[in-house]
Amino acid sequence: MAAVVPRSPSASLYVGDLPSSVSEANLFEIFTHVGPIASIRVCRDSLTRRSLGYAYVNFHQVNDAERALDTLNNSLIRGKPCRIMWCQRDPSVRKSGVGNVFIKNLDPSIGHKELFDTFSMFGNILSCKVAFDENGQSKGFGFVHFESAEAANKAIQMVNDKMLKTKKVFVGKFESKKERHKQKESSWTNVYIKDIDTDVTDQELETVFSKYGKITSVVIMRKEDGISKGFGFVNFEDHEDAVKAVEALHGSPLGRNGKAIWCARAQKKGEREAELKKKFKQIKMERMTKYSGINLYIKNLDDDVKEEQLRKEFASFGNIRSLKIMTDEKRTSKGFGFICFDTPEEAQNAINEMNNRPLQGTNKPLYVALHEPKEIRRQKLAQEQIQRKQNPRANILPPVYPGAPPGYPYPTNTGSPQYAVFQQPPLVRPRWPHAPHYSIPYQQQPASRNRPRGPPPGNRSKPISSTRRSNMSQTETELTLQQLSVYPPDQQKILVGERLFPLILKKQPDRAPKITGMLLDSGWGIDELFSLLESEEKLNQKIDEAVGVLQKAEQT
Repeated sequence: MAAVVPRSPSASLYVGDLPSSVSEANLFEIFTHVGPIASIRVCRDSLTRRSLGYAYVNFHQVNDAERALDTLNNSLIRGKPCRIMWCQRDPSVRKSGVGNVFIKNLDPSIGHKELFDTFSMFGNILSCKVAFDENGQSKGFGFVHFESAEAANKAIQMVNDKMLKTKKVFVGKFESKKERHKQKESSWTNVYIKDIDTDVTDQELETVFSKYGKITSVVIMRKEDGISKGFGFVNFEDHEDAVKAVEALHGSPLGRNGKAIWCARAQKKGEREAELKKKFKQIKMERMTKYSGINLYIKNLDDDVKEEQLRKEFASFGNIRSLKIMTDEKRTSKGFGFICFDTPEEAQNAINEMNNRPLQGTNKPLYVALHEPKEIRRQKLAQEQIQRKQNPRANILPPVYPGAPPGYPYPTNTGSPQYAVFQQPPLVRPRWPHAPHYSIPYQQQPASRNRPRGPPPGNRSKPISSTRRSNMSQTETELTLQQLSVYPPDQQKILVGERLFPLILKKQPDRAPKITGMLLDSGWGIDELFSLLESEEKLNQKIDEAVGVLQKAEQT
């Protein structure tokens, strides 16, 4: 039989407590002085790609890894002490808790290095850490993970209840949060009482609770003037007595007014916050599940749109459970709101019929979609950003128009002008020279109160007038506000300008580039610019105004 070759020890190191700005290149510059490096990996969030604060450095030789651990552990990286330990591939070793020691009441000046130096005399240390807050200040506790349980027990025996610098420390076996919680649930003795009448005294509280067991202390919390704050604590000697008191007295009357008191196990602030956070998260998940597929998010609302009008417009699609337009502290509309239907079918019908369609008497097309929680929107946005970085050309599908002058991006796909991909993205460049920043007199067009609600459900996109359609070339496709909405605002104007240019060129061949640029630089919204494509009369009026401005400029 072939001889069994013993497995060589690992040459991989775990490097923790790293600032988020540290990259693989930064770590290479630091660790390459020790010896040849095989690889370095900074661990990052899968969505945001932000550093998780730790990395793995793999050497070719074990001796180099040992030297790096001895010389670089607790050294400063970007002003923050790093923590280096052997890479432990077996998670059961890390999670077992064997050899892991917890230390609290540490002096603020004790860091990773001082803690390591203190406990290294008891055995081989796998990991050593002092907990710090976001400002780099010690939280007063830390952990030491020994290679063996014997070393850990020896450290507990020798250091527990001893002075380290200016403070007497506690050293004990590390217990997981689950174990600590289980232990507290089976050993607590302190009872928290609230809703106590202000006339109840400490003696009266003790008399009531002492019926259930021996009490070590009683206190009602009071203000500086001695008036009761309405809550207090009763500490029993035995856990069983405390449980009996809570079960018997919770909700029972106390005091001359007969007010019912509230009793429960006394908790620290962190425990209460964690419990409330868990409770609220559960309620939120239940609400998300309950309203999934029936709650709509609506934006692009005019400031003067009221909830009654919105309800009237959407009532035809089904029964509305709730409807709300969000407002600020001055009761001014924020331009968005929510509508909740009874069934997903009703909600989907509302989306199909009302998305990109203006309300009666308004000009803005609505945005209507299913409401998504903030966490899901963030995840989707982060995923889209990653995909955009990985494949930036996939998102660039601007339409191509005939007659572009030299220097304009040339399409790589001439067979399908509607969806050709430019060779020079990310943004479509205008084909007119940069126009001087002249201002054209602008009068806001009043919205017609009798404006029709739009085309029938099968064709909700804004139509193009027959006059304008006759001026379009055969290869040019119709442009709608719905198509424009997928582009950024600056690109929306450029795409509208691409359609305005040939129309202006017929009226003013010499001044078409300047007039087009003036219209786009006028500060109008995309709706107003788009209306010039629909109304030949309105476009001619703006062309005449622009010509007048240019003629005055030429005379001066």
